[in-house]
Amino acid sequence: MNLFEDSNEWTEKLDPILSKYKDRKHPLEYRNLYQLMTMVVLSAQDSDANINKIAPALFEIFPDMESLSVSNVASLVPHISKVRNFGTKANWLIEIAQILQKDENIPLTMDDLIALKGIGRKSANVIMKEANVPTEGIIADLHVIRVAPRIGLIPESKEGIKVEKQLTQLLPKAIWGEIGMAISFLGREICRPTPKCEECPIRENCQYPSKTF
Repeated sequence: MNLFEDSNEWTEKLDPILSKYKDRKHPLEYRNLYQLMTMVVLSAQDSDANINKIAPALFEIFPDMESLSVSNVASLVPHISKVRNFGTKANWLIEIAQILQKDENIPLTMDDLIALKGIGRKSANVIMKEANVPTEGIIADLHVIRVAPRIGLIPESKEGIKVEKQLTQLLPKAIWGEIGMAISFLGREICRPTPKCEECPIRENCQYPSKTF
C-alpha cells in the first residue's frame, strides 16, 4: 500500500474524532490573540488549567502587548510565580513584547512565530489554528505524542518535531489544522495514560485494544 492510500485510509478512520472535536476551542481560556500568545508561552511544561487560573489577574495588570512592552521582568514575575520556569518565561515574554510592541504586530506565520523566544513549532501551530489561519504543520503536544503511536498512526517517539513530521507525511494537508487538536482532545478525555477504550469513537480502528482485550 502506498502513502497516498495510507493517507486516504487514515483520513477515513480518523473522521469520527474530527467530527467529534471539530471547531472545539483550545482549553486555554484566552479572549484575544495577545492573551493566547502569552498563555501559550506560559503553558510550556505546565498545565492549561494552571495557566487559566493565573491569567485573569495577569491580564488585569498587563492587558495588552503595549503594557507588557514598557514593563520589566521584576514587575512581571510576581504575577506568574506559580507557573513552572516562571523566570525564564518572564524574560521570554518581555523580549517578545519589546520586539512586537503592539497586539496588531503579532505574526501569524510559522517562520515569524518560531523566531520569537519561547515559541516552537507546537506553540506556533496552536496560535495559527486558534487564529483561524492555515497551519503549516500539525500540533504535536504531549497528548498527540502519546496517542498517535498508540492508535497505530506512527511509530513511537518522544520527540514532538519528529512526531509532527511523521504525521504531516502521512495525513493530507486539508486536515492538518484540525487533526492535531482532535487527537489531543481524544488524549485528554478518553485515550488517557490508562485509556477508556469503551468510550473511544475510533476503537475499531485502533491497534491498542487488540493488545489488551
